[in-house]
Amino acid sequence: MPQTQQLTPHLMFQNGRAEEAMNFYVELFGGEVVSIDRYGAETPGMDGKVMIATFIIAGLRINIMDSSIQHDFDLTPSMSLTFNCTSQEQLDHLWAAFSKDGQALMPLDDYGFGPFGWIADRYGVSWQLGYNPAAAV
Repeated sequence: MPQTQQLTPHLMFQNGRAEEAMNFYVELFGGEVVSIDRYGAETPGMDGKVMIATFIIAGLRINIMDSSIQHDFDLTPSMSLTFNCTSQEQLDHLWAAFSKDGQALMPLDDYGFGPFGWIADRYGVSWQLGYNPAAAV
């Protein structure tokens, strides 16, 4: 019997781009969309937007949504998703994908523990990407 993931990251978007972001991550990591529920016409300005969706990347379930309420806060880089790459090529590929219209918070470099970079992608989600060649042996 598979164990249920008890802790699930939840990403809330205020710009209506939740589905676009989810599809980008699923394609980039070779994941899958598990479920998607959409707002209907009863929610003004949100018809067809993501009320809640769940997707899986790198074995992790993530919830994502478009908020129907505008808040005084948004995504912040102080909360990030960390991904340990299995090769330098994978690290370079992910860095390039997240760099397109993204913002480097810590440029890709060797900080004494192998290649590492911290970046906010075009959707405002913060990623810490690293590769430890010694661990790959």
